[in-house]
Amino acid sequence: MTTQNLLVELFVEELPPKALKKLGDAFAEGIFTGLEQRDFLSAESAKTAFASPRRLAVHVTDVRNVSQPRPKPPTTLMPASVGLGADGKPTPQLIKRIQTKLYHPEVDIDWVMKERIFVVEENGKQVLKHREDLAAGEALQVGLEGALIEALAKLPIPKVMSYQLESGCELPGWSSVSFVRPAHGLLALHGADVVPVQALGLQAGRDTHGHRFEARVDPVVLRNADSYAQQLAEDGAVIASFEARRAEIVRQLAAAALKAGGGAGGTSHAALQPIHDDALLDEVTALVERPNVLVCAFEPQFLEVPQECLILTMKANQKYFPLLDAKGKLANQFLVVSNITPEDASAVVQGNERVVRPRLADAKFFFDQDRRKSLASRVAQLGKVVYHNKLGTQGERTERVRAIATAIGAALGGDLLATKAAQAASLAKVDLLTDMVGEFPELQGVMGRYYALHDHLPEEVAFAIEDHYRPRFSGDALPRSYVGLAVALADKIETLAGMFGIDQAPTGDRDPYALRRHALGVIRMLMERELPISLTSLVGAGFGSFFLRGTELEDQLVGLIDNQSLVDDKFTAFEHQLKERREQLVVFIYERLAGVLREQGSSAQEVEAVLSHRPQQLGDVPKRLAAVRAFAVLPEAPALAAANKRIGNILKKAPEVDPHVSELLLKEPAEIALFAAMNQVAAQANAQFEAGDYTASLQTLAALRAPVDAFFDGVMVNAEALDLRLNRLGLLKSLHDAMNRVADLSQLAT
Repeated sequence: MTTQNLLVELFVEELPPKALKKLGDAFAEGIFTGLEQRDFLSAESAKTAFASPRRLAVHVTDVRNVSQPRPKPPTTLMPASVGLGADGKPTPQLIKRIQTKLYHPEVDIDWVMKERIFVVEENGKQVLKHREDLAAGEALQVGLEGALIEALAKLPIPKVMSYQLESGCELPGWSSVSFVRPAHGLLALHGADVVPVQALGLQAGRDTHGHRFEARVDPVVLRNADSYAQQLAEDGAVIASFEARRAEIVRQLAAAALKAGGGAGGTSHAALQPIHDDALLDEVTALVERPNVLVCAFEPQFLEVPQECLILTMKANQKYFPLLDAKGKLANQFLVVSNITPEDASAVVQGNERVVRPRLADAKFFFDQDRRKSLASRVAQLGKVVYHNKLGTQGERTERVRAIATAIGAALGGDLLATKAAQAASLAKVDLLTDMVGEFPELQGVMGRYYALHDHLPEEVAFAIEDHYRPRFSGDALPRSYVGLAVALADKIETLAGMFGIDQAPTGDRDPYALRRHALGVIRMLMERELPISLTSLVGAGFGSFFLRGTELEDQLVGLIDNQSLVDDKFTAFEHQLKERREQLVVFIYERLAGVLREQGSSAQEVEAVLSHRPQQLGDVPKRLAAVRAFAVLPEAPALAAANKRIGNILKKAPEVDPHVSELLLKEPAEIALFAAMNQVAAQANAQFEAGDYTASLQTLAALRAPVDAFFDGVMVNAEALDLRLNRLGLLKSLHDAMNRVADLSQLAT
């Protein structure tokens, strides 16, 4: 048995660039795991993945040419009652089986019985089994072929294509293939030796191919498994490693930006940086085999167009890297990652400049055309755009969002903020009707801001139009102002209420309307900005917006957001109709909140303690968690949590208990002492709670441990006398209410 390094490469036509990195990693992992499961690897074996536009490859160290011998499964012989006598010795039947079927007549029966025969119980009966010799090791060719076929079958292929093999080239059993792209070559080397495996109708050899135009030799004949990357780089003009190629692009981008900004012979004097975009960098890395970064430029007149438009068209359509100055302003130069390195690159530069010019001209045309009509003049057109067949048009949706935003604005800042929120909400979706957003949907909101500023609307309104989509993803910034927060909250809660109202809640991994993301956005805004808005009231406003209309809608929702009682019979009836769906949405949001808090490092016990009472002001939740965490480390915490749980169990059996306590009915010293301590401690804890000092409130309650322990040791709660029993239950109810204002402490009991 020998151990050498292994190299496997599949040479194919150009692979999907957005999937290349995943395909390369999965190919390497699949082969490595397959060899590991077949016992061809050692504990020191390691893999290196390679992936370029036309190849998937893996290098594995310390691979055996023959797998480790593996034990065969034991053979069942006969029932123990047949094979063994009363003295435990083998019967004639067992001896005959050993001598004729397993070994030979002269075999040492005692040795066989000691080393190879054992008794197991199966289905309630004892049977005799024979431990077989180790199975012979498997040849690398067999094991690698199995691992390769399994790895190919498990690749995360976005879309499979089928193709016919070239006539006369197919192997026996192969005429057509289904794979992500047509495969043209298979390479497998163990050290310097070819491993003659087959896959996808190909026979493995030692040849591969380099760059289409710049390879020094073709084919590239590999000397051994370890020379792969070096030979491809020197003879094939290909950087095979995805990571190495990506790092080279980053290096060249930085150097080219320095040159464009005036360093190393450049003519400009502004420091420039290529735009940071990991997804674009990965995609470009998957498009080239040997990168060559070039500096290109476009006419400065295009800079009159919002830079977001220019950046998007350069990145999305051309895969270019725009250049920004130190203030984040777009320059009229950009970087191209070419796959060729000619001596004179001017033709490549001019070609890319010629290609990008019509794209930028289209963006300028759309921008100029869109500004000919104000946002306000387009609002009526929203009534012609269907939002959802069960939820009406975009115009109807805009009215609902405007009403909710008005109510939120009134709660956050009075009439002035409400007016600005209403104006921003009315215009928030209008840019969907513009040519620019029609061409580049990613610019929704952004273009609304530009067009609002062009219409001389207040900056707060303009930025709220852009910000109402925030947060768009995990870690995204929140809206910049209270106007933006009002519209963003209104937009998200209207979406949630509408979809839950028509029974479109997410199920499993299915969430076509991104409702989980909307819920997380609501949570972040309420919690991080500590908005004084009740979650239940906000959800109620979302559902209410689908029932009421006009000023009636605004008046009712303002009352609901402000926690005022609603007297409208229609609204009350509506609330009853959708009570179940409303509760479903509230639970959904709290579940998302629990997940967020656990991801931030809180324990499940701490989260459950805080959220079990459904705190309405989500801005209080972090403070409550901090208070619970500080309380949990106190020496009194375990005993008080256990007592709290015990009190809760007692009160569950008497749910209608009045927390009123009569001092005249306090008989036992322990209950008198608890009542006195509670009056003093609870008053202080309540004052601290009302002041928002939750940590101090819980720590103050720790002083109740001794009187609580004494109460349970010396007082019979369920006294025979009804008045004594109710008074003691009332005392416990008062204690329970005082202890659980911040969180349900019973959740901390072990």
